Amino acid sequence: MLLILLGVLILHLIILILLIVSTAASTWSVGGDRSQDLWYNCATTNGGYHCSPASNEEWIQAVQALMILSLLFCFFSLIAFLYQLFRLVKGGRFFFTAIFQILASLFVMCGAIIYTVMNPDDDASVTHYGYAYVLAWVAFPLCLISGLIYIVLRKKE
Repeated sequence: MLLILLGVLILHLIILILLIVSTAASTWSVGGDRSQDLWYNCATTNGGYHCSPASNEEWIQAVQALMILSLLFCFFSLIAFLYQLFRLVKGGRFFFTAIFQILASLFVMCGAIIYTVMNPDDDASVTHYGYAYVLAWVAFPLCLISGLIYIVLRKKE
């Protein structure tokens, strides 16, 4: 049982790291001499690296909000898991942790879908999705699986 709890905790920490990196990294879209993320649009011009804030369009603000919410819910579910690990009665299930983790996965999925649908394809032959975008999509199923594991998991003494 201890190994299962340790495995779930490590999976949860991996998901949290994936969400932090995908939210903060500057490579959601890359192409040629420019890169775009949730916060800045950067380009290399005349030997310098220049960044400007991301657009103020509603869709990018929605993606920003959803990614931050997913990060917060994943963190709060980690805190809830640790709390329930020591306070939950024998035989109890980690439902509260599972709800937070599943909500985090839904927020990541919604944010990635909005970015996929609304990202303008200025030059589709040059621009492609970067590693931060891929990490967000990798975090979604891992987060969902983690939430489902928390539903099934029972505390044993």
